Amino acid sequence: MSNWRVGVEHVVAITGLTHEGMGVGRIDNRVVFVPQAIPGDQVRLRLVHVKERLAYGELLRVVEPSPQRRAPSCPHALLCGGCQLQHMDYAAQLRWKRQQVVDALERLGGLEVEVLATLGMADPYHYRNKAQLPLGRQGGQLVMGFFQRGSHDIVDLHTCEIQHPLITKLALAVKRAAGELGIEPYDEVRHSGVLRHAVIRVSFAQGKLMLILVTRTRELPHSAELIARLTREIPELVSVVHNINPRVTNVILGRETQVLWGEEHLLDAVGHLRYAISPLSFFQVNPVQTRVLYDLVRQNLRLTGAETVLDLYCGAGTIGLYVAAQAGQVIGVESVSAAVEDARRNAELNGIANAEFHVGRAEEELPKLIQKHTAIDAAIVDPPRKGCDAAVLRALSAAGVPRLVYVSCNPSTLARDLSQLAGLGYRLGPVQPVDMFPWTRHVETGVLMSRL
Repeated sequence: MSNWRVGVEHVVAITGLTHEGMGVGRIDNRVVFVPQAIPGDQVRLRLVHVKERLAYGELLRVVEPSPQRRAPSCPHALLCGGCQLQHMDYAAQLRWKRQQVVDALERLGGLEVEVLATLGMADPYHYRNKAQLPLGRQGGQLVMGFFQRGSHDIVDLHTCEIQHPLITKLALAVKRAAGELGIEPYDEVRHSGVLRHAVIRVSFAQGKLMLILVTRTRELPHSAELIARLTREIPELVSVVHNINPRVTNVILGRETQVLWGEEHLLDAVGHLRYAISPLSFFQVNPVQTRVLYDLVRQNLRLTGAETVLDLYCGAGTIGLYVAAQAGQVIGVESVSAAVEDARRNAELNGIANAEFHVGRAEEELPKLIQKHTAIDAAIVDPPRKGCDAAVLRALSAAGVPRLVYVSCNPSTLARDLSQLAGLGYRLGPVQPVDMFPWTRHVETGVLMSRL
């Protein structure tokens, strides 16, 4: 009888981690992936999905724990998909995240670059300033929380160790009020019901909350009573927003948004700058580590006050505005027009007159800007997970931009783009991982490149 089939149990030594945070072991020279296992564990597992050369196993029990294993302090840790590494010692996470970057650069980019130790947090808890919480019914009960790992079953939220405590406080109040008022949660199977998500943002600087209620319907039933209840119970709540999303989609936010009550923006801060955050703004979710990352960018640029600096994929202008006091001029480019409006508003809010922002795709706007400006002294690129368009990298090289700082949230696309930049004549400086998302598999990196 074959031992390589669904349902068979094995005891396996875990020797590695995938980039998704799953343990890696071997059975007869074939690879098996095991969620919630870490290197150094010896585990009993049951095969649940089997291919010719690899399989996925369900962790039954830890036979011999790794020295890096810890007991998760969050009661939702084993089910919730929000964190992947609650069972791993924090120092070990930082080492693994550095190794994740090393492996990507070597295997995918063919690069040998110095990768520094990951910059972690002194207190890696309650760091998130935003949560997107789906609602539904389970067993007739209203539930609200995060999706269970690998499914669309909602883990009912009672506490959370990575989001700001005020987010949890408001989330529990929303669930309680929606249930008592009979506001029906969304059913994604039948595409029925009303309330799809509660998106909650908090200002770390001011301790204030914004609530965005996402509905399938144009009407939000009992909205006046809901707002009255929430504002009585949660004095930190200063803004309630209604977003309409009637589509059959996994995309959370729809195209239509209206402020129902209170302020149009939250004000938060990173270092010396204040930022106005609108309901749909992108803003880094960990303001403590955002300052660490932005200080790293500013130090690597080595500005003297006279330089023209490009900020590509600039979002709401947060990085470019952060370095503007040390630059002659900052020019931001972003494809999302609402984000550019936020960037201009943030420049005005901070009295920054030497920053301008353009709406457009980086690969289309960059040649125009290079033609317009006689010299571009430095550039910041902070692309989405898919990385930079190759045309952007070629244009930066063709313009002879002497210094680039690349900020990445995806080691795989970072490796691809750094390999191309090395081929275009850039020397790669040390790569600095920054832990923006403790207890999860994600890692942010910053790297300086100088033109040879």
